[in-house]
Amino acid sequence: MMNGLILLVLLIIALLLILVFILTIVFLKKQKGKKFEEPDYQIFFFMGISILPIGLVFIIAVSPAFFSFLAIGLCYIAIGLGNRDKWKKKE
Repeated sequence: MMNGLILLVLLIIALLLILVFILTIVFLKKQKGKKFEEPDYQIFFFMGISILPIGLVFIIAVSPAFFSFLAIGLCYIAIGLGNRDKWKKKE
């Protein structure tokens, strides 16, 4: 039981490190020759709406330790709604 849990934690950490590495490369490539572009805050709202139920399901089904998913979802929703006036209009 513990070996499986340790393996799962190590797998999650490895996936997060790979994700950070890929995002860093993408960010550095986009930054060349471009000015800062303000993010589309509507996407933060949609991501929060998507992550919030995942957090609830993980808390109920697996463990209260997955509270971080719920918190991230709420933060994304707050960021999106706080900048609602800056949502990009569909053209």
